[in-house]
Amino acid sequence: MTGEHALEVARGERFKFGENWSRFLQVLDEERIAEAVNSMKQLLGVESLAGKTFLDAGSGSGLFSLAARKLGARVSSFDFDPQSVACTEELKRRDGASDEEWTVNQASVLDPAYLKGLGQFDIVYSWGVLHHTGQMWNALANVDDCVKPGGTLVVAIYNDQGGDSRRWTAVKKLYVKSPAIIRGVLLAVCLIVTWWKDFLNDFLHFRPFHSWRAYKKNRGMSAWRDLVDWVGGYPFEVAKPEEIFEFYKKRYYSLVQLKTCAGGKGCNEFVFRKEFS
Repeated sequence: MTGEHALEVARGERFKFGENWSRFLQVLDEERIAEAVNSMKQLLGVESLAGKTFLDAGSGSGLFSLAARKLGARVSSFDFDPQSVACTEELKRRDGASDEEWTVNQASVLDPAYLKGLGQFDIVYSWGVLHHTGQMWNALANVDDCVKPGGTLVVAIYNDQGGDSRRWTAVKKLYVKSPAIIRGVLLAVCLIVTWWKDFLNDFLHFRPFHSWRAYKKNRGMSAWRDLVDWVGGYPFEVAKPEEIFEFYKKRYYSLVQLKTCAGGKGCNEFVFRKEFS
């Protein structure tokens, strides 16, 4: 599987998500971890996950696997990207969790046999992942098998902006196929395009770059690392909120919580409850 990932990167078909996450770990501190834990508590409407099983399908940096562990869950994490797996393993090491408390593996959410072998979980969490598989709808279907009846499924999927989404897809394709100098230019241009309003507003209110510095309160994330992920994150697929809702409604899920990006750029966030197996 490591070889398959390397081939896709070499052919310019996949962004190095794990490389970006490994750089994020260099700025990950206790404040960011606390923000991630708080965001998960708010998302799930809980104070503790003690006694719960938690599957992080596409663990990325491992931050939210760590958040689930800190809330008391028994965690299983996997990712297709070997560097993402290494990041998650590093956070497990820092946490001192045992293999019974937290397992980490390299695997693909497009491998139904692997997912069936994991069993079912109280909470399946796949945040901003399934639209990067190249087979989003298959991935959305596959994670269903991992959710216990009565369990919770959390997914965040990029919003369909119509023509804007097609243009961003072209930018991402160009990024993954380009040398470093072109990638740098793309990042500089996209930084201006996506942040100029916030920068201008901050300067007008005599608080330069306040929004940029405060971004860590967004689930503990990094503004720069999220920008790199956004510009380069390919494969890239999108969906309208109603499409995701209808998809899981047919699979006997009820919608518990929905947060949209108001038709703009970003992810629509869904919390579903599985009513039947």
